[in-house]
Amino acid sequence: MQTRTLLLLLFIVSIAVGGSAHGASEKRDLDLQAMTALELTFQMGLGINLGNTMEAYGRPHLGAGASPTDYETFWGQPITTADMIRAMKLAGFDSIRIPVAWTNTMDYENGDYTIDQAYLERVEEIVNYALAADMFVVLNDHWDGGWWGMFGSADQETRQRAMDLFTAMWTQVGLHFRDYSHQLIFEVANEELGSRLNETSIALDSGYLSEDATYRVTNQLNQAFVDLIRSQGGNNAHRFLLVAGYNTDITRTIDDRFKMPTDTAQDKLLLSVHYYTPWSYCGTDGVNRWGTEQEYQIQNQLLEKMTKFTREGYGVIFGEYGVLPKADGSLKNNTVDFLTNFHDNMDLYGYVPMLWDTSSFFIRRELAIVDQDLARFFEERSLPRRASLHSDPIREQAKASMAAALDVARQRDAEAGPTLGSAGEAVAWIMFDSGDYQITYSVGDIYTPTSKTEGVIAYDVVVTGAGTYTVGLDFTQTAVGFANSITFSAVGIAHGEVLFPRYIIDIKKILINGEPYNMRGRPYTTADDGICTRVNLYNEWVTRIPDNIRMINPNWRPYVSATLLNKQNLGRIESIEVVFDYVPK
Repeated sequence: MQTRTLLLLLFIVSIAVGGSAHGASEKRDLDLQAMTALELTFQMGLGINLGNTMEAYGRPHLGAGASPTDYETFWGQPITTADMIRAMKLAGFDSIRIPVAWTNTMDYENGDYTIDQAYLERVEEIVNYALAADMFVVLNDHWDGGWWGMFGSADQETRQRAMDLFTAMWTQVGLHFRDYSHQLIFEVANEELGSRLNETSIALDSGYLSEDATYRVTNQLNQAFVDLIRSQGGNNAHRFLLVAGYNTDITRTIDDRFKMPTDTAQDKLLLSVHYYTPWSYCGTDGVNRWGTEQEYQIQNQLLEKMTKFTREGYGVIFGEYGVLPKADGSLKNNTVDFLTNFHDNMDLYGYVPMLWDTSSFFIRRELAIVDQDLARFFEERSLPRRASLHSDPIREQAKASMAAALDVARQRDAEAGPTLGSAGEAVAWIMFDSGDYQITYSVGDIYTPTSKTEGVIAYDVVVTGAGTYTVGLDFTQTAVGFANSITFSAVGIAHGEVLFPRYIIDIKKILINGEPYNMRGRPYTTADDGICTRVNLYNEWVTRIPDNIRMINPNWRPYVSATLLNKQNLGRIESIEVVFDYVPK
């Protein structure tokens, strides 16, 4: 409570930094127009999202003609005020990302792509709150009901309507804010450029695009966005623009199929990715601890990969990141440890971190950070606290902090003793997420046996070559004693592609609660990262079977499935067991 009281007092005595209706004054008298994207990122400081607010998609319930504040509050957030934004600034945030659902007020199904003027002006009002508080502003189009899936429709006319909507939307938004200062940054999309171009929320026949095609369309949309904004003139001719990485995923974005747009303005492009790794810890209640040597190394190695773009002169913004609180609102164990190492990486490489927040960290009704340690963390990392430091000492401090944290984790792991797979063997295991995300075990292509719900008993095995193997999970010792159905599951073999290239996982038997389960399709073997061999047991995100799959019998291809399990008939799962043959092709 002391931190909240201090923030309120600071707010009361603070003097808001002035800004014109069109954001004409440049931040702290900086010559932003002359800056490069890399120079800009150093000035943006810490960022925060105004989440679940202007991107709240209320259109199916409210229709396209409701008042702007009806949409704004539809997902439970209070009406945004200038006081809230100023208090965010005082809490240590120099930048704010405002996600928007622009189709809330569009009658686009009938060919009308007009954004309601009152809605556009309400977004503008919030933008002006932030500019008046001397913050950078990122303005995007968010999930927006999933209209982006129209690009993946099997119907050419639907795909053209998607392009018409995209063009009309950014024409209106771009022209409306054309004369705003360079503190305002346009972001083309959220996580929709990539596989979500095949989303079926709006276009029920979506899924037409192959993976290669989703990369091509992603590149085309990023390029069309840059070309459109530049053509509008005014400050848009050289405004900083934020393009979306593929799925805003690091690994998918560094893929050579993703291309940055060309630009008539020099050094004004930024690239957006998000970071919630591991999701079982960052985004669900399934895992409540983080901080092994392996987990530090995974974070460090992933974040370093984005230097592929900073080396080419592009600024990198992590438009979302965070360790979301538990369902009861409390912070998870090691949250500050995770954030410290993440922010050290941001400092080391010059990236911009923008916290995903839906009034779960910064409580908007109280104008304060929910936790004293967290409040202290953001205040100490804020740009004003570092105003006297140049980039070099900040980087050196970050590097030393990361090395020290990794050393502590290494010593702690050594005291706990060796774990399966620590010597680089091939290890087989079952990745698992329950239907409610409350029970999880080592989800992802990197084998992380510590990333699990407390009480899960895993039966993982070292794979030494061809043979028959059994892997399993027992959920009876967890707090609830079972997993509630399934969201995702796969059998993985860590380092399988490296140690046993072209081998096939041939599933012979699946047992649920000790009883044989009839698979509803044939299994296929694949590798997303070229390292981990896997067979999907239930992966509904696979909308197209890849071309380069491996099967025991090539004639099985019409019958293979990424959803061998049927979540509709899986209720209480107390245990799951998989028996498979591992055979060379």
